[in-house]
Amino acid sequence: MSGPKAHIRSSEIGSAIAKAIHEHRVIPGTKLGEDELSEIYGVSRTLVRSALQWLSHEQLIDIQPNRGAFVSKPSLREAREIFEARALLEPKTARSAALRMTDQAATHLKAHINAEHAALAQNDIGKALRLSGVFHIEISRLADQQTIGRFIESLIARSSLIIALYRKRDSALCEKHAHNALLEALSQRDGAKAEELMQSHLVDLVSALDLSEKTTKQPSLKDALRPENP
Repeated sequence: MSGPKAHIRSSEIGSAIAKAIHEHRVIPGTKLGEDELSEIYGVSRTLVRSALQWLSHEQLIDIQPNRGAFVSKPSLREAREIFEARALLEPKTARSAALRMTDQAATHLKAHINAEHAALAQNDIGKALRLSGVFHIEISRLADQQTIGRFIESLIARSSLIIALYRKRDSALCEKHAHNALLEALSQRDGAKAEELMQSHLVDLVSALDLSEKTTKQPSLKDALRPENP
């Protein structure tokens, strides 16, 4: 993207970078230079700076004095704490969601699962992981518990970074049947089953993580943020 793009808002830039982070096209530790981002998106550094501030607020990046912005790298301790918190909140939220389930919500969640499976079939693991996280957020919204829902959304955003750093296999991260089983329990308004399945699913997610330090080769920022083909 070249030349000034006055019609682009900072929120659009932030959302595009966030999506790339959630899909693991931009990995933890990547430096997000203002000049490079300005060139990639064809906008002023002021807009880029605003987008980076939003990403920092969402805890997806760290802005370090005199060094710049970097995609966040959660520690091993935080990784464990994040999934412990999810294990405390999400099963109960799934139970609440089952009690509020509607046919319209079931149709929406089924379409979401189909999109997730289509990404897996195309071996687009990053997109499938992002959609998997959104599926969990949709369940928390269905539960209609706004305060807890905000916590869960923040935890899932951090989980995306943790998975990028510490995953040891893809299979348990995107179990093809786990979300379908959850949807079935939700559709049957079976709160106890939904709670049990969510708890089991989160255990599978943790079992797919290798919570030890490792290094990851970083792609160039320009390649990672290249505009997608329509």
